[in-house]
Amino acid sequence: MAFIVTARKWRPQLFEEVVGQQHITTTLKNAIENDRIGHAYIFAGPRGVGKTTTARILAKRLNCLNPNGGEPCNECEACRNFLKSQTLDIIEIDGASNRGIEEIKTLIESVKYSPTSGKYKIYIVDEVHMLSTTSFNALLKTLEEPPEHTIFIFATTDIHKVPLTIISRCQRFDFRRIEHDEIKTLLAKIAKEEKIKIDDESLTIIAKKADGALRDAESIFDQVVSFCGNNVDVKILRQMLNLIDDEIYFDISDAILSKKFQVAFEISNKIYRNGWNFIDFSNGLLEHFRNILTVIISGDTELIETSEINKKKYLTYKDKFSKGDLLRILNFVSKLQNELKMAQDQKLKVEISLSHLIGLEKTATITELLEGNFTAGITEDKKKSKIVETNSRNNYSVNNKQATEEKKFKIDFNPPKKKAAENIKHVEQQTTATKDEPPLKKVKHVTTLTLETVKENWKFYKEFVNKEKFTLGALITNTTPVKIDGNTITVEVEDKEDIEILNNSKEQLNKFFYSTYNAKYDLQFIASKTGKKKAEPTEDSEKYNNHPLVKAIKEQLGGREFK
Repeated sequence: MAFIVTARKWRPQLFEEVVGQQHITTTLKNAIENDRIGHAYIFAGPRGVGKTTTARILAKRLNCLNPNGGEPCNECEACRNFLKSQTLDIIEIDGASNRGIEEIKTLIESVKYSPTSGKYKIYIVDEVHMLSTTSFNALLKTLEEPPEHTIFIFATTDIHKVPLTIISRCQRFDFRRIEHDEIKTLLAKIAKEEKIKIDDESLTIIAKKADGALRDAESIFDQVVSFCGNNVDVKILRQMLNLIDDEIYFDISDAILSKKFQVAFEISNKIYRNGWNFIDFSNGLLEHFRNILTVIISGDTELIETSEINKKKYLTYKDKFSKGDLLRILNFVSKLQNELKMAQDQKLKVEISLSHLIGLEKTATITELLEGNFTAGITEDKKKSKIVETNSRNNYSVNNKQATEEKKFKIDFNPPKKKAAENIKHVEQQTTATKDEPPLKKVKHVTTLTLETVKENWKFYKEFVNKEKFTLGALITNTTPVKIDGNTITVEVEDKEDIEILNNSKEQLNKFFYSTYNAKYDLQFIASKTGKKKAEPTEDSEKYNNHPLVKAIKEQLGGREFK
């Protein structure tokens, strides 16, 4: 007996055998049983999902002599003639090769003739969107009011090319892609009947390769059986279809967790040696991390289209990645897809990108930190700050001081959300109050000061300024009071470029002076006679100093140039 391809040999002959289109087959069966048969139907959907098959079953049932409810009997003379392509009442037309006005005129002329033996004369027009505009226009009147014995069934993979005037005269049915598991189930049934041994992983590969088209899946199945024989091996199957091994993707996700940068170069070299497409690799990598994200969000593998073995592997990543990290990885891989299309050396691009991917560090949100959910690396002894302060001026023992500080720094690492900000502020205040430095000396209240008194306590003044505003503290460090004249104290500054900044902050510095000396004086800053000499400007330095950015830093931010 001559070989018949699987798509033809296993083509459904009943509505109940049509896979994945129950919403359409049920509607058609009910319409037939209730005698609500339309005069024109249009079946739209992707390739290989059962449009033409459903049209043939419908035509066969409408002319069946001994129907079984909404199903044809496939045994009467009308059904047998149809199966042998010997009936004159069911006419199949290819829209691509009969798209001209002359062919449509011939069809319109034949419509008026009654069927020879059946109840209806049925026209099945496949790929109807290929008809020309004039052909559609010529068909309009006949399609709107055909003879009672005439029924039109149109099938198309591109419904948008069919004029709305045609669609509005038909009952429209939209076919959907066949689900992944339904394709696997049907292929497993066919393999069992044909006595072909094939595992779940091989069926998964074929189903994914078909991308929702059952006819494509059956064609790939025939090709695989021809290559492998009656015992299909998944390794040979991958080699035949030139598919990338799934283990590569799992190796990458494991390398990210273990920070093994060598894996990036090993995988890139393996892809290159096997002749795999780097863009296909990036597509598979994106799907791989999408699957991991699905597992983490849903907690199961119901939304993953892969083999049972791989589903178990994906479950192992349930607690190893965070949602935020996976979103960063998916964004990174998406950019890699676009960049690979423009890259001259795709192998080098993949090596660098995978190295970056493996080097990504784990992240945590501010909310997680405040709520205490990111405490995996914090041990109990780190939760209690053990600060020992030695101060020769105070008569506290080390042990008593340590106990006091531990009590002061005992922080709740899982505070209520409403009190998180107050706790943080409280910690900052306590930390500021316990710096390892002696309390600043304060001069007794006096009405007038002598130059010797000012010089003697100047270091405490500088410490006070540095504590209150460290930016001014850095400038006041190299200063010396040299003269008191009435209510004015003259202070020499080593670097004369600091004078302008100090004068601009004189009001604040005077307040700091009062806080230290308990006396109100006005500080006057002058350049030191023994200070730094300004270097002679060069052409490059003038060009640098006149730059708008440099000027803005000096004028608005108080910056200065260090020689």
